[in-house]
Amino acid sequence: MPAATMRSVDDAHTAIQATLAPLPAEWVTLDAAHGRVLAEPVVARRTQPPAALSAMDGYAVRAAEAGDGAVLRVAGETAAGDDPGAPLAPQTARRIYTGAALPKGADAVLIQEHASPAGGRDDVDGEGGDDRLGDRLGDGGRDDDGQDGGRIRVDRGVDPGAHVRPRGQDFAAGQPLLAPGTRLGARHIALAAAGQVPWLAVHARPRVALLATGDELVRAGEPLGAHAIVDTVTPALAAQLRAAGAEVVALGIARDREAELAAYAGALARADLALTVGGASVGARDLIRSALGRAGLALDFWTIAMRPGKPLLFGRFASGTPLIGLPGNPVSALVCAQLFVLPAVDRLAGGDGRPPRPVQALAAHDLPAGGARQDYQRAALTTDALGQRWVRPLSPQDSAMLTTLAAADALLVRPAGAPAAATGTAVPVLPLFP
Repeated sequence: MPAATMRSVDDAHTAIQATLAPLPAEWVTLDAAHGRVLAEPVVARRTQPPAALSAMDGYAVRAAEAGDGAVLRVAGETAAGDDPGAPLAPQTARRIYTGAALPKGADAVLIQEHASPAGGRDDVDGEGGDDRLGDRLGDGGRDDDGQDGGRIRVDRGVDPGAHVRPRGQDFAAGQPLLAPGTRLGARHIALAAAGQVPWLAVHARPRVALLATGDELVRAGEPLGAHAIVDTVTPALAAQLRAAGAEVVALGIARDREAELAAYAGALARADLALTVGGASVGARDLIRSALGRAGLALDFWTIAMRPGKPLLFGRFASGTPLIGLPGNPVSALVCAQLFVLPAVDRLAGGDGRPPRPVQALAAHDLPAGGARQDYQRAALTTDALGQRWVRPLSPQDSAMLTTLAAADALLVRPAGAPAAATGTAVPVLPLFP
């Protein structure tokens, strides 16, 4: 491809994604699954609930016997986790608590607020209920064997199924619970646990090799020469990649020597995704293309019609590992990471790999017409009292200005050739990832 040929942002994203596929599956425990993407379906191993359960504290009854004013003898009690015991005898009620299994013969729960003592030698057992019910119904109600209690009057009749969670209401054994491709959150993990599934098959975490290049670079905290430049990009990228679920293989800083750069080719090619920072432009010391090309990197493209970030290259090693060469300017590199690197990591991890989705905001002031390349301006989003989003470009927009990038929470997208936009015009905005 001639060096002067530039890919559009959309074409570059499509080309990168076309080389990627989700990584194979690995098995993890539930507590290690958050944020991972399912590789295989999750199927319930049990029925939930496994029996008809009480949804409230009260009395298990036959609805046909529990009309308004009916009087029933209390026979025993069942708490959550207890065996429901013997079937419910005619004209009786069984004290029951939330989550407890209904005895055979019961088809409804009379909630305790709708029952009152019927009088007699024994009142209704109030043990285990709330204090108000205990005060109202009394704390007696049991014979010496602890099974039979007193009597209750039904103050409000019940229909069959009242306050009952039927067996299998949530799901049945053998029912699919979660589909492949689901990105797992706490709610999905809870569902898998309820289905008695303790291990999940998820796509492996992508291993991303990260190499900075440049004679001028030193790590943060190291002694600085008079004209040294601190490597700001790789620590920022490494943190962002780990937050996105990748395992980072930090290769350090390579000097601007073809032989030294080529020596890193093996480590880059063994990763699932290789990233370089710097050396991707056309200067005399921009050696990524030549050095790694001699080591087997097949280049696809190396310029994109965007700003910041024009000198971005993409290719693949003979091993199949894709390489994204990011610009050396920190703002350019981090903007390109938002658009291309994080979607690539997402795809390898089992996601859909879609680019960031823009939202609409109103321009806070007049915007000039777009230039020859798609522009991603660092910007601030605000929301007014009516809930309307407004976007304001920050200044200056220099691709080395990290203070501007740090103050931004969005990228204002100005397509190539876009007409001037007056204040209040809706424009596309990409919220910045953390």
